[in-house]
Amino acid sequence: MEPANVQTSELYTLQLPSKYESITQLETLIEEVADKYQVSEDTFANMMTCLNEAVINAILHGNKLDPDKTVIVNADVEPKRIIWTISDEGPGFDYNDLPDPTAPDRLEELTGRGVFILKHLADQCIFNSSGNEVELHFKI
Repeated sequence: MEPANVQTSELYTLQLPSKYESITQLETLIEEVADKYQVSEDTFANMMTCLNEAVINAILHGNKLDPDKTVIVNADVEPKRIIWTISDEGPGFDYNDLPDPTAPDRLEELTGRGVFILKHLADQCIFNSSGNEVELHFKI
């Protein structure tokens, strides 16, 4: 039997078809989790930005907008942090081999900032070895 003072985590899961409309379900879940756990406005904004970016990347780059492929989003809520995991059915990518979006010759580019954003707005950003799953940690 567990001691009474041990706090366990709570898990939320979404299975999203690979289409842009799926973002609505994602945003609803983020709002629900943020409300329930009284997440600060700054953290909420960072979560919304990062998760939107990660899920759009999974839909577009990972699953190539194939409606038969799924993007899975998990939120593991612990007492002091939320760990979001986003995974797709694509082959992944080499997240260590991305051009630097802050390089002078890349500043005008309209794309290529996704991973940069994730690494700067999440408290921790961990990719699996193949690059088709990312874990985003946010302190609450």
